[in-house]
Amino acid sequence: MKPIEIEKVQEILQSYENKEVYVHLETTNGAYASHINEKAYNVGAFIRNAKLAYSKATIVGDGKTYRVGLKTELGWVYAEGLSDWIINEDEQLLLAGHDREGRLMVALEISEAPFK
Repeated sequence: MKPIEIEKVQEILQSYENKEVYVHLETTNGAYASHINEKAYNVGAFIRNAKLAYSKATIVGDGKTYRVGLKTELGWVYAEGLSDWIINEDEQLLLAGHDREGRLMVALEISEAPFK
C-alpha cells in the first residue's frame, strides 16, 4: 500500500458512483487495546460484501489521515482514519488506516465484484 493521493483516490471513488458495488468496512482496536490497558474497551465493526449504490463520494483529510464518505439513497457510509491505498490485482480499491505500529485500525474496500 502507499500513502493516499487524494486526487487519484477521489477519481477512483467517483468512477464507482451510481453503480452497484460491494463494500467491505472494518474497524478494530480489538486485540490491540485490552492487552495494553486492561481498562480499555475493545470495539470493532465488520461488514463484508454489502451491496449498495452511492450517488456521491467524498474524500477529505489533513494530509496524514482521511475520511471517505459514500452518499447512498438512505444515508451515508463513511470511514475515518484512512492513510493508505492500493488498487489490487482484482481491480478493487483498498483503503486502510494503521496505528503507529502498523496495525490495521480501519479498512474500506470497494469492488464491482464480491470480495473473496
